Formats: sequence, structure tokens, C-alpha cells
Amino acid sequence: MELSIITNQVIEVSKQAGDFIRQERKTFDPDKIEYKGLNDLVSYVDKTAERIIVDGLRKILPEAGFITEEKTTTTIGERYNWIIDPLDGTTNFIHGLPSFSVSIALKEYSELVAGVVYEINLDECFYAWKDAPAYLNGNEIRVSNNQTVANSLIATGFPYYDFEKQATYIELFADLMKNCHGLRRLGSAAVDLVYTACGRFDAFYEYNLNAWDVAAGIVIVKQAGGAVVNFKGGNEVLEAREVIATNGKITRELLTIVQKYFK
Repeated sequence: MELSIITNQVIEVSKQAGDFIRQERKTFDPDKIEYKGLNDLVSYVDKTAERIIVDGLRKILPEAGFITEEKTTTTIGERYNWIIDPLDGTTNFIHGLPSFSVSIALKEYSELVAGVVYEINLDECFYAWKDAPAYLNGNEIRVSNNQTVANSLIATGFPYYDFEKQATYIELFADLMKNCHGLRRLGSAAVDLVYTACGRFDAFYEYNLNAWDVAAGIVIVKQAGGAVVNFKGGNEVLEAREVIATNGKITRELLTIVQKYFK
């Protein structure tokens, strides 16, 4: 299987879904919002975009299964599975606020081998595959060279349900707020990750994340020279549902800060 060819085909699928999402944003009616849970918003745009993606990916790799946010299909493959977030940043989309993105990853057995994140508003497509560089719109990207948390711009996100750890998380936020260049909350974990991959952010951390939020971005960060761990410093990010992604140079320092609050 040629991952470079497959990834380029996935790029086209992501852009097809992105074009649909972009057009729908122009006329979107907020009254069409549905609730999957507390503050967990969805609309026909998410579901239709997912169907577009699933139909396109089935043509690329017919034997692959799917792990999708909106559950438009629940077929699981033996060897290959696509991990899909058709619209990462739904709340931003509904309120007309950039940024939001399409996120697609390919998993072979237990290994993530390719990822595409298409940020729709800026028409920026980030992608990477195993044993290759990471790219943005055809140009190779690398993580930043920043050596310290003090000189870093860091992204994060906030949970919209399961607030048990909220107070601790805010303590960590306050600590970093006083000890880095700044904190940003964009509202799309996929975008946070690829912005780390291309050096716009030096790091990103968040907990209570699903596989489809981060799978594609993890591939891109790693292939851009970065590092991705969970809050304990382990590699089981999807299983732990928490992520620290960095340029690889501030991982240990940032992890030490995080572990003051999340032991």
C-alpha cells in the first residue's frame, strides 16, 4: 500500500467535505442545531459531511472500517480503520467563528499511519504519512525550535461536559498563564495540533478528547518532528483521552508542570 498516494486521495475527499461545509456556513440556520449531550452540538452539516467522507474513503480503501464521530457507519475493519471527525469545531461553525476543520486519520492495526486536517476557513490542508515529512498545502513543515516553556505560545481546550477535573485544570491554566508567552483556545483540537506541527504553537494540551479529535493531528505533529504523550508521559494518547503535543524540546518541562496538577 502506497501511503503517499492514499494520503493525496484523502486530501481530495477532505476538500470535498470542506467545500460543502463552507457553502452551508453561508446560509446555516442555528435553529437546526441538535444536542447529543450537554453542550455537545451537532447539525445536519456534520452528518452530511461525514457521509461525503465515508463514501469517498470507501472508494480509496474498500476493506477499511470506520471510527466516526457521528456514527453514520459503525463498520470496523480487521486491519485498516479510518478515524473521522467531519467537522471539528462544530460550536465555532454554528456561531460563525473560525476555526473549524475536517480531520481524517488512517489506522493500521494499532498504529496511526496517515493523517489529513483541512482547516476550511483559511483553505489550509495539513497532512503526513508514516516515514515521510509533514506538509501544509504542498510545503514541508516543521515544529518550532523553541527550547523553554517560558518562551512558548501554548494552545489548550476546555471540556464541555464531565467537569470533575475542572478546578484542577483551571489551576494548571493559571500556572501556565503566568509562565509562558500566552495561552490560546481555538475550539478545534485538530487545528491546535497542526498549528503545533507547523510552529505556530509550541505545544498543545487537553484532556477528555476522543480519537477522532486528535488522531490525524497526532500523525502530523510526529512527522513534523514533534512529540505526543499523555499526561503520564506515555504513548497511549487515544486510550487515555488526553494529549500533550509539543515541538519535542519542551516536552519534559511542560509534562513536569502538568503533573503538578494531574498526577
